[in-house]
Amino acid sequence: MASGQRSTPTRAGSARVGFVVSKAVGDSVVRHRVSRRLRHVLRARLGALPPGTDVVVRALPPAASSTSDQLASDVDRAFRRLGITVAAVAETPAEPRVGTEQQAGGK
Repeated sequence: MASGQRSTPTRAGSARVGFVVSKAVGDSVVRHRVSRRLRHVLRARLGALPPGTDVVVRALPPAASSTSDQLASDVDRAFRRLGITVAAVAETPAEPRVGTEQQAGGK
C-alpha cells in the first residue's frame, strides 16, 4: 500500500456510498440540498449493490436544478451502464414518531 493511504475494510454484506458536491454546484445551501437528495436516492438502492461495493457519486452543476426524480433517473441509468440492476423501490411513508400524533378534539 502506498504511503499515506489507508485501507478501511467494508463490513461484509454492505455497500458504501460517498458524495462529491463541489462549489461549482452552488452555494452551501444548494450543495447540501443536492447531497440530501442524492443520499435519499441512494439509500433506497443500497440493497441492489453487490456486497463490499464502494460508490462515489460526483454531482455536476445541473444537479442543483434537478428534482429528486431526475436525480434518481440519472443514478438508475448509471447503475444500468455498470450492469447493476436496480428494482423499482416503492417509497413508503414514514410512520409517525411516538408522541407526535395529534389528539382528537384539537388538544
